[in-house]
Amino acid sequence: MSQRKTITVVVKPDGTVELSADGYKGKSCLEASKFLEEALGLQTGNRKKTPDFYATETVKQTQKA
Repeated sequence: MSQRKTITVVVKPDGTVELSADGYKGKSCLEASKFLEEALGLQTGNRKKTPDFYATETVKQTQKA
């Protein structure tokens, strides 16, 4: 069963915004959250990468004869 993928947006009282992408492996979180970063005008240089960012996603392939 695949893990649920969620993007959480937190707006703090001082107006700063934090995004977190959970359930994504590797760089797929960057593509998933890109539209929110652009819409909110977030600086992408100060990302905090989790261990999942450095993990690889397993893809099952089958070949029919």
